[in-house]
Amino acid sequence: MADLVYNGISRRGLLGVFAATTVTAAPFFSSAVAYARGAGDIRRIRMQSGRTGESIDTIYWIEGEYIPEVLKEINHFMRDWRTDDVVKMDPRNVDIMAAAHRLMDVSEPYMLLSGYRSPKTNAMLRSRSRGVAKNSLHMTGMAADLRLNSRSVGQMAKAAAACAAGGVGRYSRSNFVHMDCGAVRSWGG
Repeated sequence: MADLVYNGISRRGLLGVFAATTVTAAPFFSSAVAYARGAGDIRRIRMQSGRTGESIDTIYWIEGEYIPEVLKEINHFMRDWRTDDVVKMDPRNVDIMAAAHRLMDVSEPYMLLSGYRSPKTNAMLRSRSRGVAKNSLHMTGMAADLRLNSRSVGQMAKAAAACAAGGVGRYSRSNFVHMDCGAVRSWGG
């Protein structure tokens, strides 16, 4: 059978990336479960925050297990920087972010624009922009807004969409991509 190509990425290539990074540990990501079989031994995430000046470059999964202490560090890093509130971030979203990063074959860390948002922060942002959802997945620790200087919004969105494991929003005017572990869907331009 011929190797299908999706947005410049072959199915065989995608399987290889997912075998190395694994998109999910949750069984309800039905389209990604097949990729998780035979997954690699480690998962890594690299991010920096222009708001706090912090950065994180860490392995958060080894030998089929999340590392609880590292997930706590990720939770703190992805906190609402306006209120300093920390919640448990959904590790499935970190998996999507890590897999998309691997697909793009970059060493540059993501620039985290928004991870967790408190209801207060979300309401404030919503009052200033039509692009902020009332029941945003940011408020449940299931979403992140990310940027890479070395990749376009289109390239980032294609990599995230190739994971077929959550929502992908393109915000070209603001130069960022929204990735979440909610329903598979896409929007923006």
